[in-house]
Amino acid sequence: MPLDPQVQNLLDQMAALNAPPMSTLTPDLVRMGTKMQREAFPVEPEPVAQVVNGAIPGPAGEIPIRIYTPAGSGPFPALVFFHGGGWVICDLDTHDSLCRSLCNGAGCVVVSVDYRLAPEHKFPAAPEDCYAATQWVAGHAAEINADPDSIAVGGDSAGGNLTAVVAQMARDQDGPALAFQLLIYPATDFTFDGPSLRENAEGYFLTSDDMDWFTNHYLNSNADRTNPLASPMQADDLSELPPALVITAEYDPLRDEGESYGKQLQEAGVPVTISRYDGMIHGFLSLEPMTDKGQQARAECAQALRAAFTR
Repeated sequence: MPLDPQVQNLLDQMAALNAPPMSTLTPDLVRMGTKMQREAFPVEPEPVAQVVNGAIPGPAGEIPIRIYTPAGSGPFPALVFFHGGGWVICDLDTHDSLCRSLCNGAGCVVVSVDYRLAPEHKFPAAPEDCYAATQWVAGHAAEINADPDSIAVGGDSAGGNLTAVVAQMARDQDGPALAFQLLIYPATDFTFDGPSLRENAEGYFLTSDDMDWFTNHYLNSNADRTNPLASPMQADDLSELPPALVITAEYDPLRDEGESYGKQLQEAGVPVTISRYDGMIHGFLSLEPMTDKGQQARAECAQALRAAFTR
């Protein structure tokens, strides 16, 4: 279907700014620009019962986290959330709105993880931090009023990639038994070459040049492309992984690899729902409340988490 009119309006506004392509800038400049944009267009935070910043032990020092707790007495199910940003940009603040929405919508504690970013900390720093955070939540559930037997992992884009990787690590390393994995327009394979990479290479927010920029900052060499900790679709075995919801967007370069990973999970016997949002672009859940389908997708994610937690 055609590009959603609400998304087209946002893309037109971005184009009018005539900003230099992200792929021509340094990571520090992009991070600074992201922060300035957030401050210039603040979003009123959705209230939750409690929000607490903290830090937990990690493989290379402390990992900052932010814990969102819904109203009620608990213990609550928990979602360990990994933000997107191509493993290079974004942080706890960029995904604060989405985490608040999932906390209230799913009625769960959300632990947002500020894992180490590239290029200062290249692969596999991010998955190591995210897995350590997942282990910490399982081991310290009582401290955050969470149920250790009802833990999910989730994230968007690069965070979706890290979600898939952590789910595999937990299975392979006798880690926490995870109830669910929420994969929001995930990157799943650095060797993938599906049609959406060419069809949506330009003009839809995330470009092919951007993806190369992220990849070059994150990976150490081409050899990392086939490592399942970077490309979870490269894993030899996808069986016995947690049930999943895979959200994709029609005009997203990552559309086909996300859907392909979902189908391969299904073929391995994993219960998976693949939900494509027509007319949408990469990152559209972070455009809520500016897009109706962003709100719809957030509600679908929350409903899927609630259902998984009650199994």
